[in-house]
Amino acid sequence: MNSDTKTLPIPSWLKAAVAANKAALRSSGAMRIACDINGEKLATVCEQALCPNRGRCYSEGEATFLILGNSCTRACSFCAVSREKPSKPDADEPDRIARTSKNLELRYIVFTSPTRDDLPDGGAEHYAKTINAIRGELPSAGIEPLVPDFAGNMASLETVLNSSPDVLAHNVETVPRLYFSVRKGSDYGRSLELLQYSKIFRPEILTKSGLMLGLGETGKEVETTLADILDCGCDLLTLGQYLTPSKKHHPVKRYLDPEEFTMWLEKAKKMGFKGVMSGPLVRSSFKAGTLYKEAKEATEAK
Repeated sequence: MNSDTKTLPIPSWLKAAVAANKAALRSSGAMRIACDINGEKLATVCEQALCPNRGRCYSEGEATFLILGNSCTRACSFCAVSREKPSKPDADEPDRIARTSKNLELRYIVFTSPTRDDLPDGGAEHYAKTINAIRGELPSAGIEPLVPDFAGNMASLETVLNSSPDVLAHNVETVPRLYFSVRKGSDYGRSLELLQYSKIFRPEILTKSGLMLGLGETGKEVETTLADILDCGCDLLTLGQYLTPSKKHHPVKRYLDPEEFTMWLEKAKKMGFKGVMSGPLVRSSFKAGTLYKEAKEATEAK
């Protein structure tokens, strides 16, 4: 970010929504979630990525685990996750996540990781072990891993899919024109290929992707990107407002009105997505269980 870049003022309604979510951290439900997670020495992307929904989700008994450490091998300009040297995978982590999920009586578990290009399989085996551990403790729970692109290694993707998650999520994040400035080190075509291959290899597993809006994209670019994602057979979609973690990160170019998110929700559903979550504070794991249920019901209705 250039030092002379003007910082856009955050709309008052958005400030109020974020403040209300933060206040929810003081609720008994949120404190219980935080206590159990900290007690097992686990991490959540809610905290590491400075998610504005952390208080609300915690208070409603939801959290997104972060596996494979809290350091990323890439330097995406939108992300607050650390870029220090990654640590060795914690062999006991999958069991601790499964145990915590059972203690918290979670019915739908989402977990993700930093990108780990330093690992031969990108962390795929650790993902599979986490899914299997959760399934062992909570056989009826929904499981959704939000995976990196595994540097295009489809064998790694197969390792995750063979553990039979309910949803395979991978975020495209933004339109292709902005990849160099926003997702340096990632590749738009590679992300689309991952979503498409997942649907070919295990068609019964729902696929999911998401975009951040307000990074400088145009409406036409968003529509084209949604069509690309849908062409890969993607079932579920999330759309949310980008909020910069700090002045050192990619700046917000525009704050969208809530009505615009409603417009995109309606458009995406008409395009053919089975489930869509769209709103200023929507993130990829926000109300993930609800979105999964919506898509399953739509599929069964057809």
